[in-house]
Amino acid sequence: MADPVPGGEGMAPRRGWRRLDGTMAVALGAAALVPLVAALGLAAYLGWSAYPVLREMGLGFITSTQWTLGNLYAQPIHRGGWAWMPGAQYGAAVFLVGTGLTSGLALALATPWAFLVAAYATFGAPPRARKLLAAVVETMAGIPSVVYGLWGFLALAPVLTRVVAPALNRLLTPLPFVSGPVESETNLLVATVVLALMILPIEAATLRARMERTPRDWLDGARALGWTQAEVFWHLVWPYVRTGLAGAMLLGLGRALGETMAVLMVSGNALNVLPHDWYSPVATLAATIAGQLDSALTDPTGMAVRALGGLGLVLFALTVVANLAARAVAGAGPGRRAAW
Repeated sequence: MADPVPGGEGMAPRRGWRRLDGTMAVALGAAALVPLVAALGLAAYLGWSAYPVLREMGLGFITSTQWTLGNLYAQPIHRGGWAWMPGAQYGAAVFLVGTGLTSGLALALATPWAFLVAAYATFGAPPRARKLLAAVVETMAGIPSVVYGLWGFLALAPVLTRVVAPALNRLLTPLPFVSGPVESETNLLVATVVLALMILPIEAATLRARMERTPRDWLDGARALGWTQAEVFWHLVWPYVRTGLAGAMLLGLGRALGETMAVLMVSGNALNVLPHDWYSPVATLAATIAGQLDSALTDPTGMAVRALGGLGLVLFALTVVANLAARAVAGAGPGRRAAW
């Protein structure tokens, strides 16, 4: 049968397909706008919610270490055209420091192990061990954070504070910050270890994907010349993966910044006190939002909830910057293959 020609009977179905193409283009374009609209809407709402607190506190919202809801049994007062409870102060400095310390120390702990896991899975493991290791890493990535937090609180915290901490104190005294009295079983050290275990899978998976994209002809040529596995890795794989390492770290940072339940359960959630060593209780932005929401709802003026919105806005901004930086760094090196 001959193909339909212009003006023939077969053109009607084709016109229907063309109309469907137009409809699909509009529908897919609208669907693609949903994440952008949601992100902009979230940022706009957080900014609107936090505006009274940010206007009244100014730069003090970032630099102040005092966070108190004030006297919730007194009559509200008016400041800047808004009702506040007497004595209310909202400063995020303690939470910013806690977030930076937990995320930074967790990255420092997790990144070397993630690199070694990725290298072994790519170049050193037998096929069966490689599949098993991949399954373990994927399982770790899928474990709910509350399970990590419960395990950290019940099992890890006692071991770290009663066994590991005294040994570290004997070894590292009198070095500042890494030695001192153990004040609580929920502290910066426990939060760091739990958070490191949680971000290790995403870093290991990112690094493994980067290593697997090393050109195969490079590796085969080097081995044909008699290079050892160490020489191949150092001279070929490492330069190829180096930029991917920074991208993996930034992706891990994005995960660490927003981690909530696990950190809330093992960090101590200390308010108004800056940590003076890694055995001190700490509070992070995300954990404080979750931990203080119930108390904030008792504020009849609603200003405490707006202050939590300010914390959310700061956390949102930090997470966006970390993820944008990760995409920029991951796409800057050789072998670029962006998923989006």
